[in-house]
Amino acid sequence: MRTPHHLDAHPRPNPYEELAALDDGPLEETPLEEFLTEERDAGAEDAWAPPDHRRGGKRRRKNRFAGLPLAVKAVVGLVVLASFAALGDRWAVLYAEHRAADTLKDRLDLAAAPEVEIGGFPFLTQLADKRLDSVKVTVPDVAADRVSLAKVSATAHDVTLNADGLTSVRGAHVPRFDGDVQLTFADLNRELGASQVKFTGEGRDKVRADGTLPVAGHNLRLRAEARIQRQGERGIATEIGKMRLDIGDLATYRPGTRASEGLHLTPKGTADLARETRKAKALLSVPAIVQRMGVPEATVREALADDGKLAELTGTPRFARQAAGLNLIDLALENPDVMRRLGLDPNLLDSLSGLTRPVLADRLSLAFELPEPEQGDVRLQDVRVEEDGIRVRVSGSGLTVGG
Repeated sequence: MRTPHHLDAHPRPNPYEELAALDDGPLEETPLEEFLTEERDAGAEDAWAPPDHRRGGKRRRKNRFAGLPLAVKAVVGLVVLASFAALGDRWAVLYAEHRAADTLKDRLDLAAAPEVEIGGFPFLTQLADKRLDSVKVTVPDVAADRVSLAKVSATAHDVTLNADGLTSVRGAHVPRFDGDVQLTFADLNRELGASQVKFTGEGRDKVRADGTLPVAGHNLRLRAEARIQRQGERGIATEIGKMRLDIGDLATYRPGTRASEGLHLTPKGTADLARETRKAKALLSVPAIVQRMGVPEATVREALADDGKLAELTGTPRFARQAAGLNLIDLALENPDVMRRLGLDPNLLDSLSGLTRPVLADRLSLAFELPEPEQGDVRLQDVRVEEDGIRVRVSGSGLTVGG
């Protein structure tokens, strides 16, 4: 039999008694107002205020600049002064360029003031020495004989000034210069547009003319070729060749006196003679034409009497060559009715007889000559046909501008 356990063999202490033992007696009372006053004093001592970054930043910037070495400050000052000096120098250049442009416009009697660009830096130092490294002058729309030059541009080197200051430049001496003269096809098309001709480049020294030319109320297609070449030291000449005027697809006129020139039927025009009996009989009914073609009279009589014989005659290659080689200009005035039957206006043929090679070439001439200076020398160096026009290289020396 098990022995029962005794629960109170080891008694535990009472917790309330232990708490009572810790009591030191009644607490000393503190007034509420005194407690709150202490809290406010503590808060006043620990009150937070935001830092003054603004004033501190200014002081730092001032201190930072003040802390720079003296040499750095000197460099900054020199840079500022140099900037102002460069600005003043550029202003003086612009003023001088404007004065020079107005002077050139008046003395060269130009329609508009040219563009003047003074090279070299600094300008004021060059002015003090009365010598400029370079001066570039560009003059647009310069009249040259029958055409206008689109642009004349020249750069003078080592220019010596006759001046007492920026505002009293009386003249200049140019020991040497070089430049370009440009004649554009756009200007040519406009200025020589009475003939409605368009000019285009064809190779290094050729210009092709293609368009229409009004003659006696008819617009004839014009085709020609101009060869550009230098003439002398200041002139440009054009040799006009391969000129032809097409009267529809019936005939072609080439001015000149050679056998291949004059007014001739086209291959289509000669083919029409074989198909149209009326035209063939009209042509063969003129003894002078038959004689020039070299057709036997007996053959002509048979052809005029028999349409079959006529078709055999006009259908041969030999007859086509003979008809194409016939110059109709000489026969037009004497046989106007025959020309009408062939489809040609006699008035037109009469006008073509006066449109000789020199007359037609003059209408297409692109020649011009540069003016001769009073002092110095101007020479054309090179002539070249480009995509947009004709460009000429020029050079010169010993020019004097003004007094």
